[in-house]
Amino acid sequence: MNMLVALHSKEKRGATLDHDTHWDAMSAEQKIALYDLHKFGFRLLFVRHLTSGPLAFIMQNKTLAVISKNGDVDYSPDVKLRA
Repeated sequence: MNMLVALHSKEKRGATLDHDTHWDAMSAEQKIALYDLHKFGFRLLFVRHLTSGPLAFIMQNKTLAVISKNGDVDYSPDVKLRA
């Protein structure tokens, strides 16, 4: 059983995506980084597909971070999430 839980999110088109869909969209480097951060309470929110590769959005409490396709974590991304 996978212990990393993604929140159910809605795509712009209205389809609900589950954790496995987001997990499968991540690179191996992103999965390793998230696995390491999971012990600090970070969880996977969703993955966005960009021309530069997948960008994984993660959160711990109210702290938003992103993981690049290479596994680099940005703890202060310049992004705004829609409610």
